[in-house]
Amino acid sequence: MDFAAARKVMVDSQVRVNDVTDRAIQGAMLAVERERYCAADRQASAYADVTPQIAGGRKLMLPRDLSKLLQALDAREGERALAVAGPYAAAVLSRMGLKATAQDSAEVLAVASAALADDGVATVEGDLSQPAGEGWDVMISEGAVTHRPQTWIDALRVGGRLAVVERTGPVGKAVLYVRGEQGVSRRELFDAAAPVLDVFTPAPAFAL
Repeated sequence: MDFAAARKVMVDSQVRVNDVTDRAIQGAMLAVERERYCAADRQASAYADVTPQIAGGRKLMLPRDLSKLLQALDAREGERALAVAGPYAAAVLSRMGLKATAQDSAEVLAVASAALADDGVATVEGDLSQPAGEGWDVMISEGAVTHRPQTWIDALRVGGRLAVVERTGPVGKAVLYVRGEQGVSRRELFDAAAPVLDVFTPAPAFAL
């Protein structure tokens, strides 16, 4: 399969046509080898309008949704970025000139660590509900959360931005949080249906 040609088709048919006009995002998505961030037997579908599996039930976000989240972040070269449960997103941010770190599970990093290293991304294995470090300029996730992720917001610097999907039903909302001096703003962006991360999935309730 010609992955380079598939990348161009992905950007042309799933990114540009959805009003993602930021050329840095387009260029980074043309450069990052998305097929290296999913399971080996799912590489053929890496550039399709689907969510191919990475490992352990985790999936890559749709290219359309990720590119729109990235554009909302207004990420700038030289900023510090943390991608929680977003290895491909971390690689794209790194290619855009940010100092990117990917925080993820051991299973996902086993698949993506070599590609992340090649794309200049630092890695941290750890609990996805507890971000590594603090004072991040931008944060992003390819997985959804069920509620406002306060621990993630707390890890932002003042002026920092978080782009994530919040979902409790069949379809969720992509939202942008901005941490300010006096509080946090929240803006809804678009509908999205990224899978909810296990760490944010409520435990089942049993009736007696």
